[in-house]
Amino acid sequence: QMAAKINEAHDHIAKAEKYLKTSFMKWKPDYDSAASEYSKAGILVFQSRFMLLNHTTTSDNVFHHSYQALEAAGMMLKDMQRLPEAIQYIERASMMYVENGTPDTAALALDRAGKLIESQDLAKAVDLYQKAASVFENEDRLRQAVQMVGKSSRLLVRQHKLDEAAASIQKEKNMYKEIENYPTCFKKTIAQVLVHLHRNDFVAADKCVRESYSLPGFSGSEDCIALEQLLQGYDEQDQDQVSRVCNSPLFKYMDNDYAKLSISLRVPGGGKKKLLAAAAETGEAGAAATDADEDEYAGGLC
Repeated sequence: QMAAKINEAHDHIAKAEKYLKTSFMKWKPDYDSAASEYSKAGILVFQSRFMLLNHTTTSDNVFHHSYQALEAAGMMLKDMQRLPEAIQYIERASMMYVENGTPDTAALALDRAGKLIESQDLAKAVDLYQKAASVFENEDRLRQAVQMVGKSSRLLVRQHKLDEAAASIQKEKNMYKEIENYPTCFKKTIAQVLVHLHRNDFVAADKCVRESYSLPGFSGSEDCIALEQLLQGYDEQDQDQVSRVCNSPLFKYMDNDYAKLSISLRVPGGGKKKLLAAAAETGEAGAAATDADEDEYAGGLC
């Protein structure tokens, strides 16, 4: 039965290759038919994988064909603009790569699938990048894993899923700390603070900075000084100070998704607190409060 399935799979692969060939009478490859044949081949080998476990030499050879078949089906469906189906095939191939002891290939396939689907489905792309990160992490390939987590974090910010983004950036920071890449930990702290302030959680933002003091080189760094100024400005509702920090090159030239958070950061209360404090010194608190109320909507609701 196993041999029959394998022979049938090879027949499907041969048919697929025939559909892809062009000739004088056939100018264009028949991608649709080829994808169908490749997927049939992949599924047949997938079904017979348990029978193959005790036949290592045959197994390796057939598994290799099976991955290629499923991935090829996926890439053809991509060319036919049928991305959700394409991703299913690539995911299935990646599962087989993991099962057959080639996790690196699996993670790279998931990464490719993530890039393919990003333009259509951000949530699915995050899922694929997180799966790729897990595969790399299980292999203690932290440098590769953290790249995948980083992609997830940015896409979560883009979707305004800020709670999930905060957790994802914390994971990145922990990984960079583990591989002793401290300067990148500082950059991740900036990203964390921006996310927490957009979540209106000053306490969490402040905690991230406090914890970073245990990182070698953080204290006194330009990242540290800028973050202290940002938190002070935010706490004192001083929009001028917050804007000054957020428009500095350190913040402006971050990855685009974080730079957008930086540029759009507003202090709570429209900066009234500083205005009232200044007015109190001159005994004009009441007038300042009235002006502040009027100013709040002066530039429109945005």
